[in-house]
Amino acid sequence: MKTFFAKDLSPQETLPLLTGGIGPRPIALVSTLSKEGISNLAPFSFFNAFGSNPPMVAFSPARRGRDGSFKDTYENLMETKECVVQVVTYTIVEQVNLASAEFPNTVSEFEKSGLTPIDSKIVRPKRVQESPFQMECKLHQMIPLGNRNGSGNLAICEVLLFHIDETAYQNGTLQDLVGRNGTIYYTRANQSALFEVPRALSPNIIAWDGLPEFIKTHPKLTNNQRARLSLYEKVPSVKEAEVFVEEKWSDRPHPQLEQMAFDALYQNDLRSAWHIFVYLQRHQ
Repeated sequence: MKTFFAKDLSPQETLPLLTGGIGPRPIALVSTLSKEGISNLAPFSFFNAFGSNPPMVAFSPARRGRDGSFKDTYENLMETKECVVQVVTYTIVEQVNLASAEFPNTVSEFEKSGLTPIDSKIVRPKRVQESPFQMECKLHQMIPLGNRNGSGNLAICEVLLFHIDETAYQNGTLQDLVGRNGTIYYTRANQSALFEVPRALSPNIIAWDGLPEFIKTHPKLTNNQRARLSLYEKVPSVKEAEVFVEEKWSDRPHPQLEQMAFDALYQNDLRSAWHIFVYLQRHQ
């Protein structure tokens, strides 16, 4: 593993480390309005949500790397204190890429990208019709993170109004979002890329330090699988495991039982998985 002191790296060396090592990052497609009334549209992948009461999002319209000048989004935000933050889905990623080009501030990226501007309800900047999730925001605070070429500016914005396309918002999550990786690489969060990670429902769980040694050293279990087993409330006793397994599967050979334990673990049936593993450990 290589180690670098940040102070020894140039901005040109630091940026690829950050963007290549931290990802995929959600993309904010931010629309603002200049004091002359020209709509600006720009994507930012230094972006996330930072609170729900009140709802806060933040992104970084950094200074330009070549000369340290401010970007149009920064200038417009400081002037009007308003913006609309949209998310990016796969269907518009190429058009969003067009909006990232550095056009003159007299030009609207809506026109250059072909994305459709629609009126907002509260703020003056336009919304992007093609985005399924739009947030009308006011600037809460702009925090400068430096005064050199490439220095960040943290724009913290309070969400005033949400607009959600219900056809794209399913089971509590947006479908087909795009995230930014390093250089020209992106990640598409489509159906095949999504997976569930169950959460601990209480602090009364086995946890990693409560795992029995035979689980910690099981040659076929991965650390991810051990961590999932750790979510269960307690390790079954041998007697409990014998009753559980023999009532249901007394005729099953051990290799089949082991596969059933792994299948149960994959399906988040921790009760069955634990009882089978304990049973097999006792009767190996």
